[in-house]
Amino acid sequence: MEKRKLIWFWIITGILSICIFTGGLFQALQMKQTIQGFKPLGYPTYFISLIGVWKVLGIIAILIPGFKLLKEWAYAGIFFTMSGAVISHIASNDVSLQIIAPVLLAVFTVLSWYLRPANRKIVNAG
Repeated sequence: MEKRKLIWFWIITGILSICIFTGGLFQALQMKQTIQGFKPLGYPTYFISLIGVWKVLGIIAILIPGFKLLKEWAYAGIFFTMSGAVISHIASNDVSLQIIAPVLLAVFTVLSWYLRPANRKIVNAG
């Protein structure tokens, strides 16, 4: 069972990593299509870049060995970003296919966190 859990962890984390990293990179570089996707939400361009940089750094933190506490923060930050994207779309009356990606990525973030191996968890010694 543990081997199956590890395989699912890497599949889900791989998909999550590719999606968040590339999306974050496009945001950080202010790619035209990415900026257009944010227009209905009303966020300033500098905010899009800031979120993009944090997404890239968050995925790096999740993937590199060690730094267990940093991983916890990265998972939380990515979840907050994705759930915030869903809420932003709903609040802006921009509920379309655009909302599917952040919903799925929020779910994948929780699944990756839940399935992570013991050597990636903070163990409470108390």
